[in-house]
Order: sequence, then C-alpha cells, then structure tokens
Amino acid sequence: MKATIWHNPNCSKSRLALETLQARDGVEVEVIQYLKNPPTREKLAQLYRDAGMAARDGLRTTGTDAKERGLTDADDDTVLDAMVADPRLIERPLVETGKGVRLCRPPEKIEEIL
Repeated sequence: MKATIWHNPNCSKSRLALETLQARDGVEVEVIQYLKNPPTREKLAQLYRDAGMAARDGLRTTGTDAKERGLTDADDDTVLDAMVADPRLIERPLVETGKGVRLCRPPEKIEEIL
C-alpha cells in the first residue's frame, strides 16, 4: 500500500502519524513537507473532497491569522485560495492512501485508511 503524508516535521501530531506509517509493514510512504512543497489548489480540493470534509474544516487556526482574516466563516473557494497562498493555513497531517484521505488529528484517525 502507498501512503502520502503532507507533513510538518515541527508538528508532534504529524511526526506521530509519520511514525505510525513507517512502522506499518507493507506501507510505502511518500513524505511531502507541504510548507516547502505545497499542494496545488486542485490537489487540496481533491484531498478534502476525498476526506468528506469542507476545506474550512482543514483550516489551521492555531498559530495563524485565519480567524482575524475571517477564514473560519469563509466559503471553500476563499479558504482554498488562502491555503495555496499561505500553506501555514493547512492543518496537518493530511494522509492519503488507496482507502481514502484523513486529517489525522488525532493521529489515531490514520487507522481508518490503513
């Protein structure tokens, strides 16, 4: 099984999700440090769609100015545009496998797609 994680090495939840993936036999892990290599708008939209969530639900509000910018009440198009312009607004870790996509907060949600 292939798993892709949009990862921030400075985030403990992201590190835990990556450790979980790496410890699983038969899982080929692709790590994308999304602050260095952000996903495209189209990829983000696909990830949230496949996770069954609105882009706003994947908005990082801690340590960002998302609330001040009104993004917590914005529509998905506005949120996606903001995330592409400033990847710090993307909550992490996002994990994608052939079984689906999850925002792995808490990290145990990863089990749903392994």
